[in-house]
Amino acid sequence: MNSVLDKRALRWIPLALAAAVTLAGCARDGFYHDRNLDYTETSSASPLVLPETRNTQRYGDALPVPPVANQGPRLQEAASVRPPPSLTVGSGLEPEYVERREVGDQTWLVVAADTGTVWPQLEEFVRSRQLAVQESSASQGVIVTDQADLRLQSALRAGSSEVRCERGGQTMASCLDALESHLSSRSASASASSSWTAQRLTSDQTLQLRQQGDDWEVVIPQSIDRVWAELNHYLELDFTQEGQRNLLAADPNSHEFLVEYMTLAERNRNPIQVVFSADVRQMSQEIRLALQDSGDQTILRAVNASERSFSASDQRELLERVSGYLR
Repeated sequence: MNSVLDKRALRWIPLALAAAVTLAGCARDGFYHDRNLDYTETSSASPLVLPETRNTQRYGDALPVPPVANQGPRLQEAASVRPPPSLTVGSGLEPEYVERREVGDQTWLVVAADTGTVWPQLEEFVRSRQLAVQESSASQGVIVTDQADLRLQSALRAGSSEVRCERGGQTMASCLDALESHLSSRSASASASSSWTAQRLTSDQTLQLRQQGDDWEVVIPQSIDRVWAELNHYLELDFTQEGQRNLLAADPNSHEFLVEYMTLAERNRNPIQVVFSADVRQMSQEIRLALQDSGDQTILRAVNASERSFSASDQRELLERVSGYLR
């Protein structure tokens, strides 16, 4: 009886050895083959070459890459310049669908929608008022009627538009009032229709924060009056905390603002710094926000108007906050 059992046991020895070898392989490489190391051992193959006898009109580059003529010096590390922050939801500065802007005797509307969305609303306004259209161009953003000229262009802030009612370069107040009421009533269905042609009015130019020597400045690719009106609107909304940030004066003639501002460095002074400082309490300081006309662009600078220290990092901090209104 034992001999029979021994023979049956011997029959399982080859199967056990095969299973052991298989399991050993799974323990080393896993159930699936790990290809991570394969990529480290790869080498570049020669490029694919089409035969000379091919039909050149049928075969070509689907995505041609132009040659780079001039390559600047390669960066050794990431750039430290940060883009100015944009307005965030919950900041209390979210724009209404239709708002007014004013500089001198010029008044216009800023609509929180792109030009492709606003253009059909302008056409609807003209039809509802039964205005006689003398000229209409979606690509130029102009509707000329017998009573006023409607002009549409992209606003400084991304995704917004500017609308003007003019005649001979002068704002038509009654037209603007009626258009403001019309656009406000359409805010709920602003995305219902869009003009693809008018979308090309949107400008891809963006502002740039740059360092000039020891100072920082913001280059804004827009006219100085438009920039001043937009900054004035948001400074009146945001710089309202006395002792922290406060708008003291605004001069549209010189395109300047005088603000009271407490820098982050001042707010974060620790007790030891307070003890060994001449100022035993946190204090704000007066800063001039000056706009300079530079042809087709505007330069924004922050100039210290007090006797307190105002470092380059403080300057950049304030410019980042203010220029964020325009993004």
